Amino acid sequence: MTILNPRSRNITEGKSRAPNRSMYYALGYETEDFNKPMIGVANGHSTITPCNSGLQKLADAAVAGIEEAGGKAQTFGTPTISDGIAMGTEGMKYSLVSREVISDCIETCVQGQWMDGVVVIGGCDKNMPGGLMGMLRANVPAIFVYGGTILPGHYKGKDLNIVSVFEAVGENAAGRMSDEDLLQIERRAIPGTGSCGGMYTANTMSSAFEALGISLAYSSTMANPHDETVVSARESAKVLVEAIKKDLKPRDIVTRKSIENAVAVIMAIGGSTNAVLHFLAIAHAAGVEWTIDDFERVRVKTPVLCNLKPSGQYLAVDLHQAGGIPQVMKMLLSAGLLHGDCITITGQTIAEVLKDVPDAPRDDQDVIRPMSNPMYAQGHLAILKGNLSPEGCVAKITGLKNPVMTGPARVFDDEQSALAAILANKIVAGDVMVLRYLGPKGGPGMPEMLAPTGALVGQGLGESVGLITDGRFSGGTWGMVVGHVAPEAAAGGTIAFIHEGDSVTIDAKQLLLQLNVSDEEIAKRRAAWTAPKPRYLRGVQAKFAFNASSASKGAVLDNY
Repeated sequence: MTILNPRSRNITEGKSRAPNRSMYYALGYETEDFNKPMIGVANGHSTITPCNSGLQKLADAAVAGIEEAGGKAQTFGTPTISDGIAMGTEGMKYSLVSREVISDCIETCVQGQWMDGVVVIGGCDKNMPGGLMGMLRANVPAIFVYGGTILPGHYKGKDLNIVSVFEAVGENAAGRMSDEDLLQIERRAIPGTGSCGGMYTANTMSSAFEALGISLAYSSTMANPHDETVVSARESAKVLVEAIKKDLKPRDIVTRKSIENAVAVIMAIGGSTNAVLHFLAIAHAAGVEWTIDDFERVRVKTPVLCNLKPSGQYLAVDLHQAGGIPQVMKMLLSAGLLHGDCITITGQTIAEVLKDVPDAPRDDQDVIRPMSNPMYAQGHLAILKGNLSPEGCVAKITGLKNPVMTGPARVFDDEQSALAAILANKIVAGDVMVLRYLGPKGGPGMPEMLAPTGALVGQGLGESVGLITDGRFSGGTWGMVVGHVAPEAAAGGTIAFIHEGDSVTIDAKQLLLQLNVSDEEIAKRRAAWTAPKPRYLRGVQAKFAFNASSASKGAVLDNY
């Protein structure tokens, strides 16, 4: 008989494995099925969030594709947390934790059941990095299937998406929008299934996975309601069966060069700040040497080519119609900014996958700019350092007229009081808001600050008020914002020693984040500082706070 993968041999050979076979017979296996690769389908379907409520049809298609290609499918579930629903609440602290839970689920099921391969299907933000980290740890042939983006909502002739709601709250608080318009935007912004529509975290990570070669070409920008997502899921499963025959594994695909490709695409599409945190964690899971400084190295040589929200005009569905990620990749490849020899899950190289894609974008669209006329000459995710963040932090600098400011610190030790101050009109142009004790350990869980940043934009303060935090930002955030400040406040980082009214400088041109206080005064404040007591003493939050590495290392739990 033919054994497609050595992992199956433990079940198909030897009398000592008979009890194991009995368990499979209970699942409907026939004797001949033991000669087939046993392939997991990690299904992130749930009704918790629109991002994941449209995934079951893709899981069903993947199962059908596996069976058609000669494999046996074994489905299991993975959890999700909806960032959009949890935003601004204590629940948001579980979002980054869910990345680790998802990766643990996939590693545990694949290894515990000794699967020959796995299809991972996800939609919301942490599904992607968590899924890939689990795939890399298990390191059996694997492919990622993205659930797809959402279609835009509409009101008064304008396209809407999730960020429209957060910004509308700020406009309403400032008296610039009626209660009725706020209500109508709230009702219409999310019209159905799919992940948040701009180049926010979910679409950023799906695009990066396509660039890595761990997902099929064009799959990262499809809309969930469209039939092509089902076709792509089925084809992805068939491609995986072939990868099992070739013994092509995730760590063969996710290399230093392919990560550099993915980061170049993230810069070119104007992707989320969260990509920095997640790719540090992905590289760690892959055993690849990749540091926060590598993002800056790629940024300075990569232009922003795509006119996408939050700092641009269009949504992911528009990018798909304009040529998708393959068009962006082909332009970067032609400019010498991609490694064309990287292998993909199909067995083809990046150059082979892109060989029939035009070198330049179509003239009848404005979503993808030509290399001669980019949105910005350099990437948008800058790594700043200075006495406030010696390990580095992340600033999104696109869309700003002047990415430099110095102003008085307005200090908050939690998100809720910061948001209340904004909505009460207590924050004025020139202020630098400091939101701290929100890092991996301090939050814990490093929550996103979309509610405060959305409110600032809604009040017209997006460019005139700075905001720095040891927490994270939503992919939908834009403005004078700096996140992932490391070391974080709870670990004794300098951000913990800022006093109300201190002068703080954000300078993206000099890549500087600076507290304008003498070293002697900082040392005096450090000596008087006492670390806060843990917010959680039991459960996943306590475990996360105890084990999480610095944000500059990806906030992973196994960096021993």
